Amino acid sequence: MATLVLTHEAGLNHATPEGHPEQVARLEHVLHALRAADVTVETAPLATREDLLLCHPESYIARLEDTLPDSGQVPLDSDTWMSPGSLEAACRAVGAMREAVDRVLDGDAGNAFCATRPPGHHAEMETPMGFCLFGTVAIGAKHALERHGLSRVAVVDFDVHHGNGTQALLWDENRAFFATSQQMPLWPGSGEPSERGAHDNILNVPLAPGTDGYEMRDAYTHDIFPRLRAFEPELILISAGFDAHADDPLANLNWRTEDFAWLTQEICAIANETCAGRVVSTLEGGYDLAALAESVTAHVKALQEAAA
Repeated sequence: MATLVLTHEAGLNHATPEGHPEQVARLEHVLHALRAADVTVETAPLATREDLLLCHPESYIARLEDTLPDSGQVPLDSDTWMSPGSLEAACRAVGAMREAVDRVLDGDAGNAFCATRPPGHHAEMETPMGFCLFGTVAIGAKHALERHGLSRVAVVDFDVHHGNGTQALLWDENRAFFATSQQMPLWPGSGEPSERGAHDNILNVPLAPGTDGYEMRDAYTHDIFPRLRAFEPELILISAGFDAHADDPLANLNWRTEDFAWLTQEICAIANETCAGRVVSTLEGGYDLAALAESVTAHVKALQEAAA
């Protein structure tokens, strides 16, 4: 089976202020790189309100709708902005995740990658933050659990910033396992090993500034992968942030493109052992445009090799 790649042009209509790191050019560079690598990209559907309600209350969704500007950009906090196209972009990101989960679980695709923006792993139940509006990967996990009847879904987050939103949204969910590595200290300041979830279902692995790919591989091999295997997931979701790259301007880890390829290969190998290779990945961070495009290409190539 093939790797499904989903995107939507709405992601290019989510505008942020000039100089903002989460910019339209991120998705432009990713899509250009994927097409240059001869990757077929399909169109992401729009999330339904019921999809959003899997993790967010009606009052929060309505508040974002009321805030949506007719023109220009409005701040939700010092980092997170909305423009006229932002809600559709975020809903297409959630829709891509839902579609990818459906297609992979139905056997129509071996695995999947959602090339969408804005990212999602910082959005909490009623709080947009860190460039994020909706908890995309957490909604994907809830969709698989509630609508497909799975009993164990794992989320692996290798973004350089802690996925505080995903952690909060899955904190009480005993059917989900959330494993995450993040630079510490670094915004948002959460992600201590003591944060273990209501059912010991969360594993935080902080990494010191300057951590390179060799040290990352050791941490995943000895800390994260044994717990992931022991959980025996029926589906693995990935929050694929590429801002741990040495060239990224927002953090201080020293991973290289080949490290993201290795990490993807290893996660897919565990998926092959535990859940027939079923992996769905969604784009989170990554703010050096060249490093982002190169790393996403390596990530998708590893997914394709695993699905072949």
